[in-house]
Amino acid sequence: MRNETPSKWKAATGWIRRLYDWTVQWAERPGGAWALFGIAFMESSFFPVPPDVLLLALSVGAPRRALWFACLCSAGSVAGGVFGYLIGHYAWEAVRGFFIPYVFSQAAFDRVATLYNDNAFVAILSAAFTPIPYKVFTVAAGVCGVNLGTLVVASALGRSARFFMVGGAVYWLGPRVKVWIERYFDWLAWALLVLGVGGFVALKYLR
Repeated sequence: MRNETPSKWKAATGWIRRLYDWTVQWAERPGGAWALFGIAFMESSFFPVPPDVLLLALSVGAPRRALWFACLCSAGSVAGGVFGYLIGHYAWEAVRGFFIPYVFSQAAFDRVATLYNDNAFVAILSAAFTPIPYKVFTVAAGVCGVNLGTLVVASALGRSARFFMVGGAVYWLGPRVKVWIERYFDWLAWALLVLGVGGFVALKYLR
C-alpha cells in the first residue's frame, strides 16, 4: 500500500515510537516535567538521547503547558552545560577514557578546540541551537579554559531559542500538532536520526 512504511523502517523506529508513547503518558504526571529537566541536564554533558523528543511528547500531551516545558528544558540544558564544563575543567584527565570514544570522538573534540580559538561565543551558540553535538562543546569549553560566563550566555540564548521554538509551536497549534505527529511519526523519527548524524558531519566542516 502507498501509505505503508517499509517494515525495516518500522523496526528501526520502533524503539523511538515506544519512547514517544511512554513519554506522552508523563504529560499528566507531576514527575514528567522534572524527568524532562533531568534528561536535558544529562544530555548537555554525557547522555546520548536529546531532550527534544521528550519535550515534544510532553508538550503534545498538554499543549497549554508547552512553554513551561520549554522553560524547564532550557534551564536543565544550561545547567547541564555548566556541569559538562566543570567535568572538563576539573576532572578531564580522570574521565577522558570514558568520554573518548564513548561520548564523542577525539576528532570532534579537536575540531571544537580549534573553533574556540576563533570565536568561542559563536561556536557555543551555534551548537546550542543546531543539531551539532552540544555536549562536545560544554566539556571542551572546560578543558580549553573558555570563560564560564561565555558558555552560560551563549547556551542560554541558543538552547532557549531551540526549545521554545518547539514548545511555542505546540502551544499555538495545540491538538492539531498531535494529529499530525501521529500520522507522520515514522518519518519524523527518521528525520531526528538524520539530524543527529548531520550534526557530527556539520561539526567537521564548521568554520
